[in-house]
Amino acid sequence: MKEGIFNRTELLLGKETTEDIASKRVILFGVGGVGSWCAESLIRSGIHHLTIVDSDRICTTNINRQLMATTETVGQVKVEALKKRLLSINPEAEITAIEKVYCAETADSFHIETYDYILDAIDSLDNKVLLIRRACETKATFFASMGAALKMDPLKIDIAEFWKVKGCPLAKALRQKFKKSKQFPAKKFKCVYSEELLENKGAATFHETTETLAENDWHAAKVHTNGTIAHTTAIFGFMLAGLVIQDIIQPKK
Repeated sequence: MKEGIFNRTELLLGKETTEDIASKRVILFGVGGVGSWCAESLIRSGIHHLTIVDSDRICTTNINRQLMATTETVGQVKVEALKKRLLSINPEAEITAIEKVYCAETADSFHIETYDYILDAIDSLDNKVLLIRRACETKATFFASMGAALKMDPLKIDIAEFWKVKGCPLAKALRQKFKKSKQFPAKKFKCVYSEELLENKGAATFHETTETLAENDWHAAKVHTNGTIAHTTAIFGFMLAGLVIQDIIQPKK
């Protein structure tokens, strides 16, 4: 069975390309609504070496949109629950799960310069700024997800170079941070985003302090809670993974 997992992928792409995909090393920061689906797509597409980074534990409000969040996994460490899921897809994959916040104090410990691809699916503004700067200083290919909350229309989800992203409050806030500090990303990079911006129609029924079962800096630094839905965050995640696979298979100039 294991030998047949990627038969359809190899049929589409050829053996050499499938082996090339398996050889790439990818690190993904954030395995929530966007990142969890991205990780699943990467493993199903044949990525063999994947590092997933997140400090959160699964809570009830994650269930509506995060791949590994179910009533049975509430309270579990997100990266560990996701790792178990990914290994059930490909037991031979090399999945490294890191329960840690990416921030100024921990950034060097991840050795992101050793990866072929660096993916950003985190929603802490300051940490996102730092990751973008650091990732763009490496030789790795870097892709990022912008905000997936308050979105519903799948036809409005798109890909653009960071400075050309329109209508996304998160992208705008990031650009303002870069301009204020006068420290800009060292290279261009593509983002998944949507110009759509809806309003929350319902009142929050929980407090921020109970959003997660574990107190940690990652959660405390997150942006304001907004409504989200599974198909939108999943499409963001699949498109982020698609950028990686497309970059691997396209002819290099």
